[in-house]
Amino acid sequence: MISIKALTESPGLTSIPPTYTFTRSPVDEPVSDDPEDSIPIVDFSLLTSGTPDQQSKTIDQLGKACQDWGFFMVINHGVPESLMKAMADACGEFFNLTEEEKREYGGKHVLDSIRCGTSFNTSVDKVLFWRDFLKIFVHPQFHSPSKPAAFREISLEYCKRTRELSKELLKGISMSLGLGDTYIENALNLESGLQILIANLYPPCPEPELAMGMPPHSDHGLLTLLIQNGISGLQVQHQSKWVNVNYIPNAFIVNVGDHMEIMSNGKYKSVVHRVFVNEKATRISIVTPFGPSLETVVSPAPELVHRETNAPAYTGMKYKDYLHLQQSSQLDGKACLDHVRILPA
Repeated sequence: MISIKALTESPGLTSIPPTYTFTRSPVDEPVSDDPEDSIPIVDFSLLTSGTPDQQSKTIDQLGKACQDWGFFMVINHGVPESLMKAMADACGEFFNLTEEEKREYGGKHVLDSIRCGTSFNTSVDKVLFWRDFLKIFVHPQFHSPSKPAAFREISLEYCKRTRELSKELLKGISMSLGLGDTYIENALNLESGLQILIANLYPPCPEPELAMGMPPHSDHGLLTLLIQNGISGLQVQHQSKWVNVNYIPNAFIVNVGDHMEIMSNGKYKSVVHRVFVNEKATRISIVTPFGPSLETVVSPAPELVHRETNAPAYTGMKYKDYLHLQQSSQLDGKACLDHVRILPA
């Protein structure tokens, strides 16, 4: 399968192949232009080193952001701007490798530790997406491609810093649920939790109105952290509208994953989002999902389940099985969650 990068570099490309034409619903939700529709901003420094009152307010903010939006922006997070830029540059260099060099990392299985490809899952996708990707399992075991030369060192440091950031956010979220700061970490075995580094490349598209970078979907795992190279394209579904995520330089965009929804028994829901492409600029995003350990069975926290008023809304499933199910299927909104959802009697 040819990469999107190679396709866009073919001479005289003025239209997209039919296999990339994404049919949008005629009743597709409108895109909001309201400046009030912007995802919440959380100041991480107040969570970790603010006064007790500031910390308490920030924990409340985190809970409100998770409940109302499922997405938020994190500023003053302590991850050096230079490291974030170096990570984006290293990912760009990887995509600039020859097709033959990238094919070394093609991967055969959706749970391979390093996998490079295009679209989402070309064996099941009915329409191909305008996207090349590199997926690497970086925790509990760290993996890295051998090229480009600096990739391993940069990604090792970046993944360490983002893991520390996510663990602190999960402590705050755990407290916002009334579970105590270490509940999520202990109950879901985060010490051996799965962390994935995903680099996405969305090259310019000659017919952006016909193509889709990524279709509407939610993420597996607990939290996903995202940075990008300043080119917009991410949209979030909020109150029956699509909202453009206007990126703040050097901030992390964070969203709630399916397993946070399961663990919180539906209080904090994962949110459907999608990626558009454009005809002028290449967008690179670096996405870092954080989840439980692969062998952990994730089910609602018993403390959040009350048989009379708040019955369990999800059955337990091993994280590895859920991940395999999602990665092997077509992306379709939150369809994967339906496999563990308990319908009201």
